Formats: sequence, C-alpha cells, structure tokens
Amino acid sequence: MAAAKDLKKTLTQCLKDLHLPTVRECYQDQADAARRESLSYERYLLDLMDREREARRQNRIARLLRQSKLPLEKTLETFDRSRLPRKINAHVDVLLEGSFLDRAECVLCFGNPGSGKSHLLCAIGQELVRQDRRILFTSCSLLVQELLLAKRELTLARCLKRLAQYEAVIIDDIGYVQQNREEMEVLFALLADRYERRSVMITSNLPFSQWERIFKDPMTTAAAIDRLVHHSIILELNLPSYRLEHSKNAKAGRQPREENSENIAEAVGRAAEP
Repeated sequence: MAAAKDLKKTLTQCLKDLHLPTVRECYQDQADAARRESLSYERYLLDLMDREREARRQNRIARLLRQSKLPLEKTLETFDRSRLPRKINAHVDVLLEGSFLDRAECVLCFGNPGSGKSHLLCAIGQELVRQDRRILFTSCSLLVQELLLAKRELTLARCLKRLAQYEAVIIDDIGYVQQNREEMEVLFALLADRYERRSVMITSNLPFSQWERIFKDPMTTAAAIDRLVHHSIILELNLPSYRLEHSKNAKAGRQPREENSENIAEAVGRAAEP
C-alpha cells in the first residue's frame, strides 16, 4: 500500500514537472476505465494524450479570443444569415474556411448603418479564432489613435510589427469618423504595411467613391483602394436596418420576420418620417 502511494506521489510530481495538468487530473480515472475495458497500454496512453491535447487547444482558443478583443456576443449563431442574398452567403462560407488568410486577401464589407456588417465580420472572426487563427478587432478611430501615438513616440515601426502578428485585423467603421491628414497618413501606413502580407477586414458605410473624405488626397485615396481591392472579397450588404426592423416588430408585440426588401424599405421610409 505504501509503495502504491509513493508511486502515485512520484507520478503526480513527474506530471507536474512536465506541465501535463490534464493528465495529472484524470490519469487515475482513465487507468480504472482501461482496466475495466481491458485496453492496451498504448490505447490508455493515447486517450490520456488526447485529453491533454484537447484541453490545451481549448485554453489556447480562450486566450486567442481574449487577445482578439472581439465582441463575444456577435456570433454566427446570433446572426440571421437568411437575410443575406445567396451570393453573399456563398462568400461567407468561403471566408469561414479561412484559406483567404493564407493568401493575405482583404475582406471589404459595405452597407448602411444597422445592416449587420460589423456583426457578420465579428462572427467570422470568432470562427477563425476557433480554427487557431490570430485575429484582432478594433474600431477605426481607436486604431488610428494608437498608430498616431506610436508615430509621435517614434515607435510606429514597432507597432506595425506587433500588428503583423495577427493574420487579420478587423477595422470597424472606417470613415465613420473623419480623420485629419496626420491620422490618415498612419492609417495608410498600416494598409501599405499589410499589403500582400496579412489580411485586413474592413466595414464601412461609405462607398469607394466617397473615400476621399477619409484619405483627404485623391492620389492617396486611389493608392489605398488599389491595395485593398487587388486581393479582396467584397461583401455588399444592401439591407435595411435590422435594428430598426427589430424595434418596430418589438413595439408591435411580435418577433422579427422575413419580409421582401421592397416592403422593408417602405417600412424604413415611414419610420424616418417626422
């Protein structure tokens, strides 16, 4: 009995030294199950290692989700894909595979306020993180301020290098807040740095024809657009506001329902009337 206790103590310490916490917690239960089922030593060892590997994967995913700064409530399960046209849904399926990250392609999502573009990219981002991909979510305004501060402190190169560790940076609401020329320059520096090296995923309510309001200068605007569209997937969410539809249905005491786009557009127009 004493020998068995000493063996268990030594084994537990060994597993602790080897940083195998999951094996340390469950090896005894697994051993009992292996004896009952007459499993081979190899099968028993494989089951233990599978548990350890899965626990580490789950811990890594949790860590990547924290680092991503993605809003965790914006998931694919809470996004109503039935509102999307068939072509956009096909693009979403491709994006969920994650291969566009390997090709350093960009994703440009355009749409009116409330159309769900931020929710959609965040949901895709979460699914990519669960595939062990490094993703970062940030609003355009916060990102620009971070880059601007780094430039003033002469650490812009270091900041861009840190951001390059992420396979995709989701930049939400580009153009929502108009930048001055200095802010525009650091935003362009980021886009140029990631061109053909890392992916950028952007949401915007401004079409390309109005991007001069963002970059101030026609040549800089053309250069930024050229870099983004060269290798890109464009999602145009020409949809009415989901929030407005949800609010109107909630006030009417019913759940949101599918309507054709013409009827929804009429409803939005009436809601906007004084």
